[in-house]
Amino acid sequence: MAKILQRERLVPNIHLIEIHSPEIARKCQPGQFVIVMPDEKGERIPLTIADWNRDKGTVTSVFMVVGTSTHKLSLLKAGDEVPVFVGPLGRPSKIEKFGTVLCAGGCFGIAAIYPIARALKEAGNKVITLLDVKANYLLYWEDRLKAVSDKFVVSSRDSFFNCKDYIPRVLGDILKKEKKVDRVISVGCTYLIYTCSEATRPKGIRTIVSLNPIMVDGTGMCGACRVTIGGKTKFACVDGPDFDGHQVDWEELFTRRKSYFEDEIDSLNYWEKINFP
Repeated sequence: MAKILQRERLVPNIHLIEIHSPEIARKCQPGQFVIVMPDEKGERIPLTIADWNRDKGTVTSVFMVVGTSTHKLSLLKAGDEVPVFVGPLGRPSKIEKFGTVLCAGGCFGIAAIYPIARALKEAGNKVITLLDVKANYLLYWEDRLKAVSDKFVVSSRDSFFNCKDYIPRVLGDILKKEKKVDRVISVGCTYLIYTCSEATRPKGIRTIVSLNPIMVDGTGMCGACRVTIGGKTKFACVDGPDFDGHQVDWEELFTRRKSYFEDEIDSLNYWEKINFP
């Protein structure tokens, strides 16, 4: 059992959870994830590691409330325990001095991109951070990301920010203005990372995306997270989650992510009926 030290709502539908796990905190690196079960009857779900404190032995993840398991997780509080908290899993993001790196994130990916941007900055890169939100009240961790960024841009659909547009157009504008962008790293929902990859494809800029297919055990045994990269089958949990966005079979990924859509709705409806009659 792993004890929860903090659980708070950052913005509507986005929650932070900090768990005491010294063994994981000691080993985790940017880009990796953990597998969590909210209770003994829940499913195993992957959460990207958003931060850690090796001295305190804590690991922080940020998640979006979507299905039954994330709803359960959002109701836990400090002092509660989760029966399963394992990791770090997945291959760490490649961190070296590339030059200028653009880090793009949206929803839960805003937090997930933070340790990557921080490590890239520490490695001597010029870091441009581009965040995508539907409205200004959905932006969080702005101060953290500004602290590790040479340039900070927000793409939004309201008039609060200077940039009122969708992320691929904003990304395209940045690529036109910047003298050279050596690499783009994108973390967030499948549509966001797909559109970022398509925006960089014409310029041939190496684009790394963190894939989030359906995952069960997280160790390569179940095969649920299989994706096609450059025509070859890979497992996101052990071969990724980072892959070349220009090599991903996006049509297959979008289709596979919808496999249990109706089942997830039925599960959530049943759980809410039982617990909130």
